Amino acid sequence: MFGFEGLGSIYWHMVAKLLLAVQESCLAAAREGSPAFPELLAAYYDVRAGLGFTKPPAVYGAFPADPYSHTPRDRGAQQPGMTGQVKEEILTRFGELGVMVEGGCLRFAPRLLRRGEFRTEPGEFRYLDLGGAERSRALPAGSLAFTCCQVPVCYVLGDTPSLLVEKTGGGTETVPGDTLPREASAAIFARSGAISGLTVTVRRGDLVDGDALRWPKELPRG
Repeated sequence: MFGFEGLGSIYWHMVAKLLLAVQESCLAAAREGSPAFPELLAAYYDVRAGLGFTKPPAVYGAFPADPYSHTPRDRGAQQPGMTGQVKEEILTRFGELGVMVEGGCLRFAPRLLRRGEFRTEPGEFRYLDLGGAERSRALPAGSLAFTCCQVPVCYVLGDTPSLLVEKTGGGTETVPGDTLPREASAAIFARSGAISGLTVTVRRGDLVDGDALRWPKELPRG
């Protein structure tokens, strides 16, 4: 068999597909309040640790950010390719951030996000706006930022979920809970420019403690 397609090869995009499948099971368990959630969560991060972006170059055999399709098991990453690995890693990252669409509304409900990803000191978030111009926003300690349809979203820690909607024409609106109303969600999806930013307060208790990600030494039998 060809070296990159033969038995004993690592199919990186299949590992990424497994990551997505385990995440879907994690989120379903969280919604249902299943007692299996902690073990599924540990399994999710165990699979995640097997992908290149979590490894140093010496271990991965390439730049960790590069997507790879197939690799002989004993040779490190050898065959780059824009495969499904990229798509699945983007999908799972938004899943970790708790970004979802329900009934046409954006919802921000992280259940897989690690507390250690939040900033320990103030900083700056740089991004490209809808016109392609580079922008920056100051970030406080205890925050995390990303973009959704090129609208900056800042997560801050708190006890009660809420959303602060920043309007481009000036003014803000506070929405209780974790779901953005349909009209505001539609404006973000359409990239209308009506909303310049979101600040989302997420519950500390919904975040993942690093200790919860330790894979059990022995799996249950039967």
